[in-house]
Amino acid sequence: MTRRFALTFDYLCPFARNANEHVIAALQAGADWDVTFTPYSLAQGHVPEGDQAVWDREAPYAESGILALAVGLVVRDHHAERFLDVHRGLFAVRHDSGLDLKDPAALRTALTDAGLDAEDVLDRAQSVAVLKQLQGEHDAGVEDHAVWGVPTFIGSDRAVFVRLMDRPDGDAEHATRSIERVLDLVEEFPTLHEFKQTDLPR
Repeated sequence: MTRRFALTFDYLCPFARNANEHVIAALQAGADWDVTFTPYSLAQGHVPEGDQAVWDREAPYAESGILALAVGLVVRDHHAERFLDVHRGLFAVRHDSGLDLKDPAALRTALTDAGLDAEDVLDRAQSVAVLKQLQGEHDAGVEDHAVWGVPTFIGSDRAVFVRLMDRPDGDAEHATRSIERVLDLVEEFPTLHEFKQTDLPR
């Protein structure tokens, strides 16, 4: 039976990268999941109460992560067959190459490597419509599921913030097993509210 869930992402976060890479690896290996990849802006999430929202600022794409999130949305919605590759590539821009996600030139490689017209995607991403869509999806996560960070797994009954400490590194079986364990806790263990290691793995 197909498992359905949503997963939040912001390309700024290394833990979002870990979780999303596990899901990508498992899906590309044939995992029977229906996944909705949902943007959550850490820049907006860190705006103090009462301050101007990042979407309403004079230069919203100058805010950390916003342009990359918009690019991810355009690819997800208009080039779904390329989304997983671009999704992984946008995380790599930040966490492998150490490039600035605000710089369109830094995002082009992830798009062109996936066979997309980078200029077309970037133009679409910087439209008012896509910025409004990004705001709407971010706000829906906050309002409907009390999302406050990435990565958050959203099941049928609850949403859970989860940090995975490793990356799949090409091991699709490990990736699938890891995410299945997370989903079991999200969906089948509702009385578990917090499970947090007190020290880092050795």
